[in-house]
This record gives sequence, structure tokens and C-alpha cells, in this order.
Amino acid sequence: MIITECDIAGPLIIEPKVFGDERGFFMESWNAAKFAEAGLAIAFVQDNHSRSQKGVLRGMHFQNPGPQGKLVRVVSGAVFDVAVDLRRSSPTFGKWTGVELSAENKRMFWVPQSFAHGFLTLEDDTDFLYKCDAPYAPQQEHSLAWDDPDVGIAWPLDGIEVQLSAKDAKGTPLSDVEAFA
Repeated sequence: MIITECDIAGPLIIEPKVFGDERGFFMESWNAAKFAEAGLAIAFVQDNHSRSQKGVLRGMHFQNPGPQGKLVRVVSGAVFDVAVDLRRSSPTFGKWTGVELSAENKRMFWVPQSFAHGFLTLEDDTDFLYKCDAPYAPQQEHSLAWDDPDVGIAWPLDGIEVQLSAKDAKGTPLSDVEAFA
């Protein structure tokens, strides 16, 4: 696999080896030993799957306390996936990094603990899978405002009407989030 560091320390783009022929393809989406060899010794405790139509924006979610690291990927459709650094002691606090994930490119994205995470679906019937290293705790979940001008995420919105949940529409501005040390 090829691991590419992002412009913010922590998140990683992971491109698995894909073996294909006229019948289709095969790839390992998770192998604990190989990921550990690459410096990602992660113990996952939960797998999640969401399906969304084009224009659905989910995020920017984080848990504090009880942060979750997430290994995310798309198996049908495409998303623009984003991580925002919420570590106050980090030189990149409040900065974001993003990557397009699709069934076609088969990329994965590692979003470490202490980052807000979200994605915008770029195609209908997009299936998004993610492995988490801590359990979901709804009482500890928060939403950073997806459109906070202090963060300035450059969402690819050309021709896309954003659809938000009621919770995500009430996201907190970066200046008011309960960030990490």
C-alpha cells in the first residue's frame, strides 16, 4: 500500500494494492499486521456504513471526551472527505485537509483522534464505510460548523445543493468548540 501524508500532521491517504483482471478486482482494505508495519497499530472496535444521496453533507463530527480515530473509504459513489485539526497545541489548529474518495480510486483516509470529520457526497447512492478505534458515544458527540469561515473548508459545491441533518445545521463555530489539548 502507498501511504501519503497530508499537509496537516496526522491524517493519511492510504492507497491499497488492487489486483484486477477481467473478472473484477481484489484488495485488502484492512490488515492489522501490514498497517502496524506502516506505523498504524490501531485496534478498531466498531464498523459503520452509511448511504447518502448526492449533496448530503455529514459532519463535521467529533467526540470529546472519548475521541474516535476513523479509517474511512467509499465502496459505491464518491465523497469529498475532510478532517479538521482540533488540537489547540497544534500549529495547524483549525486547519483542514481533504481528499476525494471513490469506489473508482479505492483510496482510504485515516482521520486520527482529536480531529473533526465530515464528508460531502458527490454522487447518488454513495456507500461510505468507516472503522472506528473508539465506540460511538452520542452524549459526547459535537459538530463543528461545516461552513465556519474561520476554518474555510473549500467544499466542491458546484451544482450541488447541500442537505444537512438538523444537528449538523446547528454546528458550533471553531471559536466555541470544546477542542483538545
